[in-house]
Amino acid sequence: QVQLVESGGGLVQPGGSLRLSCAASGLPFSMYAAAWFRQAPGKEREFVAVIHWSGGSTAYADSVKGRFTISRDNAKNTVSLQMKSLKPEDTAVYYCNVDNNYLRIEMNRVGGPYWGQGTQVVVPS
Repeated sequence: QVQLVESGGGLVQPGGSLRLSCAASGLPFSMYAAAWFRQAPGKEREFVAVIHWSGGSTAYADSVKGRFTISRDNAKNTVSLQMKSLKPEDTAVYYCNVDNNYLRIEMNRVGGPYWGQGTQVVVPS
């Protein structure tokens, strides 16, 4: 079955950096768009970033543009999220997601059917 396993979360001071990774299995990862979403306490899950299956196109939420970078390694079936200049409002559980339709995520900012279990990122105020 499809499995997405996130790692790399933790506690980081404001202005710091963190790199999240997601390992995918059970699907032809190189044919899927991959994305990151996040959910802060008391809020709905929101789109963070998406990358095309080829790695040739990316899109970001305005709130993270210029600070976060999404990348992928199709040979290793992984997608990563490099986060810099972290702010307290970045505190959330971050989820990995995949979909065979890149535009659906990019345009609708809604995730595909497969989700990881999430990894917690805490940036104290």
